[in-house]
Amino acid sequence: MQDKTTPNLDDMVNRLLGSLPSGLRNLKADTEKNLRAALHSTLSKMDLVTREEFDIQQGVLARTRAKLETLEKQVAELEQQLRSDEGRGTRDKK
Repeated sequence: MQDKTTPNLDDMVNRLLGSLPSGLRNLKADTEKNLRAALHSTLSKMDLVTREEFDIQQGVLARTRAKLETLEKQVAELEQQLRSDEGRGTRDKK
């Protein structure tokens, strides 16, 4: 996870450093080190997944939805068939 988040983490640190008042910019190395550590710590505590993992799960969900739709159609057809068969059975008995 660390390799994939490093560019984004660098961007966040650079934006934060750029927004600091000039007096704090003199302490850039320390500030950058502390910001990096704080951001890394905060992000690592979050329950995040990589983009690749997200895309895989999105594909699984799409396939599951498609299968569910197919099964729902099959159930509806079977129910219709059952109603049709029951209707014919009651007419035959009369």
